[in-house]
Amino acid sequence: MESSLQEAWNIFQYYILPVLPFVALVLIEVQLMYNRRENEVMFGTDAFNEKIKAFEFTPKEVRTLEKLVRSSKFENKDAVLNSSGLFEAAVSEFYRIRNVFSVRDETLEAIAGLRRKMDFTGSNPLAMVSSTRQFNVGDSVDLEFESGQVFRRVKIVERSEKTWSVKIDGSVALAKSLQGSRVLIRWTRMNDAVYSKRLTVFAATPDNVIFTHSDQLDKEQLRKWVREVVDFPVTATFPNGEVHSGVLYDLSAGGILLGLAEDVKPDQEISISFELPTFGVQNVDVKILNNLGRRNPNFPLFNSISAVFTGSYAWTQERVLQYIFEVTRKTKSKKNEVNGVTT
Repeated sequence: MESSLQEAWNIFQYYILPVLPFVALVLIEVQLMYNRRENEVMFGTDAFNEKIKAFEFTPKEVRTLEKLVRSSKFENKDAVLNSSGLFEAAVSEFYRIRNVFSVRDETLEAIAGLRRKMDFTGSNPLAMVSSTRQFNVGDSVDLEFESGQVFRRVKIVERSEKTWSVKIDGSVALAKSLQGSRVLIRWTRMNDAVYSKRLTVFAATPDNVIFTHSDQLDKEQLRKWVREVVDFPVTATFPNGEVHSGVLYDLSAGGILLGLAEDVKPDQEISISFELPTFGVQNVDVKILNNLGRRNPNFPLFNSISAVFTGSYAWTQERVLQYIFEVTRKTKSKKNEVNGVTT
């Protein structure tokens, strides 16, 4: 026993005691830095004070904004006012430090009010989306559970700073099976991107699936309309009632390249019908942009025709986005498997 105590004392004397002054200095410096950050005037304070005049913030919201700034890693006080991404980064850090489930309701309401008044939600096409807290009640998302259960275009029915939930038509048994399971959620913002994340179900009822928030969304950029090479049968209906069969060569959220034996002209409008895997038959109007001639060696009798969607095509457009996203995700997954990369 005595030898063990002597050994412990030797370890303390030779290894721990010499570094105690250094540790003490580090702790003192950290405390001084914290005090400076909490109390000193930050860089950008004048700009901050000027910019908040443009918003009708309540005194509570201003105080809460100050807390967000002080708890963030930003040097400029006005950083959180400059972009939705910086604002959400500050919010996430604040909730990490304080534990969102322990933050007072009035502070949570103030943060939600700040986001709304600065128009930092996903409904603003100019706002950068980086958090599920930017989703809005009424938005639609797709859910794909690891068990194979799939729910398409389910509505977000609740979104607070702590959790958000979607409506499903289920049962008690289904709710129990979903509790704690993993799910891929996907939210599409038209003319922008598909945002996705794998989350764990926080709670489930026969009507709702509830999630906690994530500030690390994966984004599949779609502003430039990524094209996917396909080989889908297509039926084209012309204004005079004639119906002709052809092939879709490629597909994007903005338009198509199809093959038809008919000699069509630019600006001509036709209706097409094709089956999109997992989404069923799509019926949409298109306007011909260009007839490129017989350029596809696999279909030597067909003209290659580029066209854009017209009329009411938002529903088809969103499904095309989701399809391209899924194909891209599966392709990347297969490449990672071949290369031995773990995702």
